[in-house]
Amino acid sequence: MTANSYKPITPINSTAVNGFAQPVTALSFDPVSDILWSGSNCGTVTAYFGVRGARGVSFRVGSNLGVTKVVAGDNHVRALGAVSEGLGSWSKGGMNKCSPTEIITFSNTSHTSHFLAASLCNLEMVMLSSMTGAVIRQVPTTSVLTHLELSHSVLLSGSSDGYLRVHDPRTGMGRVGASENLVKAHSSSIEGLQTAGNFVFTIGMGERQATMQSRPFPDPLVKVYDLRTMRPLPPVPFSAGPAFIRTFPKRPSSLVVVSNQGLVNIVDVSNPSASSEFYQLDLTSSYITSASISPSAAYMAFGDAEGTIHLMSQAEDSVPFNGFEGQPVPWADTPAPLPDIEWTQSTPLNTIGVPYFDSQLLSAWPSQLSSKTVHYPPPPRIPPQILISMKTNENVTYATLPKELRGRRNMTNTAAPRGNGRFRSGKSTTTEPEPDSATFENNVDQIPRIYRRVEIEYSKFGVEDFDFGFYNTTDFSGLETHILNSYVNSVVQVMHYISPIRRLAKAHISINCPREHCLFCELGFVSRMLEDAHGTNCQASNFCKTVGVLAQASNAIELIDYGRQAVEVDYVQKIQTFHRFLIDHLSSEGNSFPHNPLLLSSESWSHRPAPSPITQLLGVDGKNVTTCSNCKSVREKDNMTHVVDLIYPRKPAASEQQPSIDFSTILQSSLFHKLTHKAICQNCKQFCTFTTCRSASSQNMPAFLAVNASVYDDEDFSFWQDARGQTFLQAQMYLHGQNKGIYDTEDTLYEIRALVVKITGKKGESHLVAIIKVPEAEAQGMSSPWFLFNDFVVKNISQEEALGFRDNWKACANSSSEDHYHLNKAISLDLQKTLDFSGLTFELDSTILSRDTSISLNRDYNLVKHEFLHPDELPKPGTLVAIDAEFVSMQQEETEFRSDGTKKVLRPARLSLARVSVLRGNGPRQGVPFIDDHIHTSEIIVDYLTEFSGIKFGDLDPVISRYTLTPLKLVYKKLRLLVDCGCIFIGHGLSKDFRIINIYVPPEQVIDTVDLYFIRARQRRLSLRFLSWFILGEHIQTDTHDSIEDARSALRLYNAYQEFEEDGVFDQKLEEVYKEGRQFNFKPPSLPNPFTNTGGSSSPKPVVLFTQSNVHNNTIFGHRYP
Repeated sequence: MTANSYKPITPINSTAVNGFAQPVTALSFDPVSDILWSGSNCGTVTAYFGVRGARGVSFRVGSNLGVTKVVAGDNHVRALGAVSEGLGSWSKGGMNKCSPTEIITFSNTSHTSHFLAASLCNLEMVMLSSMTGAVIRQVPTTSVLTHLELSHSVLLSGSSDGYLRVHDPRTGMGRVGASENLVKAHSSSIEGLQTAGNFVFTIGMGERQATMQSRPFPDPLVKVYDLRTMRPLPPVPFSAGPAFIRTFPKRPSSLVVVSNQGLVNIVDVSNPSASSEFYQLDLTSSYITSASISPSAAYMAFGDAEGTIHLMSQAEDSVPFNGFEGQPVPWADTPAPLPDIEWTQSTPLNTIGVPYFDSQLLSAWPSQLSSKTVHYPPPPRIPPQILISMKTNENVTYATLPKELRGRRNMTNTAAPRGNGRFRSGKSTTTEPEPDSATFENNVDQIPRIYRRVEIEYSKFGVEDFDFGFYNTTDFSGLETHILNSYVNSVVQVMHYISPIRRLAKAHISINCPREHCLFCELGFVSRMLEDAHGTNCQASNFCKTVGVLAQASNAIELIDYGRQAVEVDYVQKIQTFHRFLIDHLSSEGNSFPHNPLLLSSESWSHRPAPSPITQLLGVDGKNVTTCSNCKSVREKDNMTHVVDLIYPRKPAASEQQPSIDFSTILQSSLFHKLTHKAICQNCKQFCTFTTCRSASSQNMPAFLAVNASVYDDEDFSFWQDARGQTFLQAQMYLHGQNKGIYDTEDTLYEIRALVVKITGKKGESHLVAIIKVPEAEAQGMSSPWFLFNDFVVKNISQEEALGFRDNWKACANSSSEDHYHLNKAISLDLQKTLDFSGLTFELDSTILSRDTSISLNRDYNLVKHEFLHPDELPKPGTLVAIDAEFVSMQQEETEFRSDGTKKVLRPARLSLARVSVLRGNGPRQGVPFIDDHIHTSEIIVDYLTEFSGIKFGDLDPVISRYTLTPLKLVYKKLRLLVDCGCIFIGHGLSKDFRIINIYVPPEQVIDTVDLYFIRARQRRLSLRFLSWFILGEHIQTDTHDSIEDARSALRLYNAYQEFEEDGVFDQKLEEVYKEGRQFNFKPPSLPNPFTNTGGSSSPKPVVLFTQSNVHNNTIFGHRYP
């Protein structure tokens, strides 16, 4: 063999399946035999002998999909299919073995090790014995590993997030992510990984940043790294787009790069100036799907989508693939020749076996030696009561299972699924200890219960039946989780319990905000709801919906919650991005420049006029001072930032002394971090180094500091871990301003108010919790004002637990997780300064109830049924109003059906307010509506629920709607105003209505007729339709629902209740309602058709208890019952 250039030789055509050629998806040269192993798209591995391509042995990988990887060794061939039973190992001349299923890829086996690595679909990597295939070690990973490669010393992996990681199997891979070192090789996934000597080569996908939406594309650079230090080396450009890379045997610094179009480039990475070799394969209408190089580098093989294996040879003579005469080719066994039988005309046919057998068959066992006993139980007889009731339809016989046989069918007894939910309608199915009991947490190997991820479970009565009170016994409300984008709950709680931000949000909802989607308005509404609830669970559904709308409008798709599993979401980056997104929006939405109120004294804030109130609270106002290192010229530029990202010092070397670093030191250096860059100085005209640093005096430090902790790896987190009984965070700290690199002598005292942390479990699932120093708890003089807000779980904790980050959780019973916290987001630090809120208003404008707010362009005034309130009718405390609402569906219910026939609601249907009607409840105009608004929504409506809501297509469109159409925020303000005025709401089933509207109404302001007409012992609540028919003698909801009609019926039922209570006969009459209702199955009969002659028959008549005489004269009900 000489060092000549490669030349194409006769290709090998793979075997067609059903007359169709199959793409060659994997190739591997045998190191000890003259064989080329080929994997096809139909899941078959085939051996081709020599350059002639003689077909040899063939076996299947375990599925009908393509073979993704083939690795041939001295004594084995390992292959993996796209969907198969696992990693298959076919011994040459031996038996086949399979390893664990759900494998994505596997590594080669080095000569110095007896194991191979494999990547699993569930974010795990396993070490397998190369001899037996048994699992030796199993470690979790942080992302999906798509490529694995063993070098002479370490294991390399390439992942779907573009990271190249180095693993050392000798250390047990105990670090997070099981990696010793990592580097971001590509913007998107790694598509190829090779190693040779001390070089590592990768190819992958990049992202185009020039467009509005980044899209992946093949990275035109082959990245090169030094294996010893993982330092990047000059990349190899390949404009055709690298699809495959293969190392060149016996030349560690050479690399073969192949494109899908068949362009082959051989380049020496250690000598980029040397001339490269280029070859173009003869492809007509196909593309390359696999590539391989022989151990001697004499041959290169390339498979294409048409089933052809293109060969290129460097050898002048016929040389075996492996370069020498090795082991014999394992040809398939030839069947033994059939014996020669003398055939004559008198030879009986029964003397010849089909096929011929030279020994007696087992079926010739003598019958007298066979047992006549049945060795299996016969099928049971069908019970006669089932045979009697059987019916046949299209050759299928069926029958109803009698009651006496229920529970006795042939069913596998399975354990009931363990439910953690507690419901008000019955006792919990599990014996859970109380949150404050001694047995609440007795296993140090698990996350303490109060820190675990909590989910709402649903009974047949819906989410209202879930016992939230079990998880929160405090006076501070939690937030529910069954809403998309509910990961922001922790941040909402932090913003709510920072008193100045809460007051700004409450003041913002009192102004006429022109934005349809405003986070500041929604934060104000949530704050009002949390204030009024006093420990009752709330939900931030409108806030979460607005987050999704604004994130999509801003192309911040990383903030949108798609309902994926927690192991697939990087909450560290997600919550920090949302933190900055939220504060920026609050600053812009609350800015009424130049009419912003001045919250701080003029000495503390030098701007005139004042900036946004949020900027006054959180803005770090300073200047970026840039200094030239050559001529010392200085340039200053104003700089304003709302969020500070922590920057951690580098880890000292082993020989260096470990400095004492605390949180205040890192925060101080991050505030005034120095950056250097090189450029041409405009003053001295020299190319020199510039130093940039922020400059801000102590007096200009903000009232609150919002900090992103920026903890992304173990090295950063090591600063946060408790050491020697001391916590990294201290309750108070002093910070100094800085002016041109010189610290101020005056210091500023800050106090930690809140933090948000990420809790990670064993299986990688994670969630966010908030730890907050509650101002109300401080005012009450509680021993510890720190509270944990884990969605709807709220628990009082100590300051030591709030600020501590421990590794050994056994030392503390109330620690956060098995391993540790991952700090994600903002720590808000309270500066003791005087804030002036006198320029803000907190009262809602009551005239909103007296003016038209419709945005419909095609309103039909004949359909307007409401009359606005006159100034003398504006509500006062105790004013009665009747209310009813209709809803449309924005998202269908997500349900999981189990194999045993049971089902579990994963996420309930998401409903949105579509119409609300509010009627006068007393006075001379009782029963007349003053609010009857259809609600405009910009979201896609999945189901109008017309049968139950009366809403049709176009009713909520401002262009074609004929009704009074009002934005949701204005309707919410109207209802919020009625609650603040102390109105008493009358309706039927109001708890569900208020939950969907996302407003909290104190129980003393709610009169629900579904509770008035209810006997707890009967366990059945009566519908409004039945009560109206039976008690009032009226048929309602005959065609569709009408909110005015329903609200008026509820008002009449309440007045009827008062009539009976005055007479002292309500309990007696309610018993009669239940007794008579059972006869009609608690449903009113259908109305008779007036055009049909019923022959004198009529539907059942109700027992009319009350009748309406004159609404406007306030003579409501006359008692007709004896």
